[in-house]
Amino acid sequence: MSSSRACAAQIKKYGGSDVVEINTNTPKPTISPGHIVVEVHAVGLNPSDWKIRQGYFSKGESKGEPPTTPLTLGGDFSGIVVEVGENVSDFKKNDAVYGTALTLAGGSGALAEFASANVKNVAFKPKNINHIEASALPLAGSSAVQALTEHMELSKCQKILIHGGAGGIGSFAIQLAKHLGAYVATTASTDDTAYVKTLGADTVIDYTKENFAELLKAYDAVYDTVGGETYKKSFKVLKSGGIIVSMLEKPDEALMKQYGVRAIAQGTLTNTAHLTELAKLVEAGAIKVHVDKIFPLEQAGEALSYLEKGHPKGKVVVEIQ
Repeated sequence: MSSSRACAAQIKKYGGSDVVEINTNTPKPTISPGHIVVEVHAVGLNPSDWKIRQGYFSKGESKGEPPTTPLTLGGDFSGIVVEVGENVSDFKKNDAVYGTALTLAGGSGALAEFASANVKNVAFKPKNINHIEASALPLAGSSAVQALTEHMELSKCQKILIHGGAGGIGSFAIQLAKHLGAYVATTASTDDTAYVKTLGADTVIDYTKENFAELLKAYDAVYDTVGGETYKKSFKVLKSGGIIVSMLEKPDEALMKQYGVRAIAQGTLTNTAHLTELAKLVEAGAIKVHVDKIFPLEQAGEALSYLEKGHPKGKVVVEIQ
């Protein structure tokens, strides 16, 4: 690599979009065993990114305490391998890859010109899409794959309710459920009804006007990306022996017993196995990526704010020139 300095979106304290700084003098990540260094082309944003900015995952009671060093934000990326560490045999220089470089996953942060990533969280980029689309996939796409194929073992002719169908995870989950042959109901706002229908939803419940728990019954599975009261009401929709997988809530033992169903709290594994399966689905045309808006790296703070407050349809991506 020619220069030892690069550009990155970082924070020195927790807070709103105003705490995000573009540091043009960031040291490039050094290579370490089991890692690769990637020239980042695009970064797909997730709610966890603005939550990290806010200090949700900081240690201690004070959410305002600063990170020990400037923290580079961002997880999901797509880019080109520029350096390969010891004990790495699957990837080589110039490979097109995607995955997560989230600091919480042992990476250096993706919102940068160069990022270090653990190879356990990386796979070859789908060949039939560009870096912008590929960067939108890792966490949300892996979440859908893990929930529907592993936890639920969703199969043909089963019925699934997917909450938040217009969001990043929901968008992929609807498409995957249809690919698996399931009947799909989803909740969405009035503005998003047409969009989720284009993804393949069979029944759309406008949550601003309708109560899904009164309209749906005897479903095999529920995928919850909303939490709270939505999660609790979802148990009524399931048939005996059904399953609910939540991205936000711990299993409610009382409701499980009352309705005779299983409940799982999912912590998504954005690993090579899930990313490789996701790439196959994309290359087969089963899953298409919907990017709502693209921001340049210089506007990373605004991009995180837009994701947090803008109700995007699909994914928000930061493109790194």
